[in-house]
Amino acid sequence: MLLVVKTIGNLLWFCLAGLWLSIGYAFAAVIMTLLIVTIPFGIASWRLATYVVWPFGRSVVSRPGAGAPSTVGNILWFVLAGLWIAIEHVIAGVLLCCTIIGFPFGIVSFRLAGLALAPLGKDIVKAGQEPSGATVVATA
Repeated sequence: MLLVVKTIGNLLWFCLAGLWLSIGYAFAAVIMTLLIVTIPFGIASWRLATYVVWPFGRSVVSRPGAGAPSTVGNILWFVLAGLWIAIEHVIAGVLLCCTIIGFPFGIVSFRLAGLALAPLGKDIVKAGQEPSGATVVATA
C-alpha cells in the first residue's frame, strides 16, 4: 500500500513540478560539465536532477566523511548555480501552494530549496535505509 502511495505521489510530483525542476538541474549540469573545472558540480547537479524527478521514497543524508572540501565546494556552488535553482524551487513552491492538491508538493519544493543551496557532501538513499549516524537532510 505504501508503495502505491509513493508512486502516486511521484507521478503527481512529476507532472506538477518534478519535470520542470529537473530541467533546471540538468541545464546547470550541462553548463558545469562544459566548463571542465566545475565537473564535480555538474555531477552533483545530475544526481539532484534524478532525485527531483522522483523524490518520494528516498532521503538525502549528509556524508560523514565530507569535510572542508565539500564546504568550499558548496560556497562555490551557491554562487554559480545554487541560488538560482533555490529560487526556482521557491517559485514552484509558491505556485503549488496556491491549490489544495499542490500544497503538500509546495512544502516539498521548499524543503528541496534548502538542499539546492548546498548539495555537496550529501548522498541520496532509499527512505528507511539511512546509514546509522547519518543526518537526514531532506526527505519528501
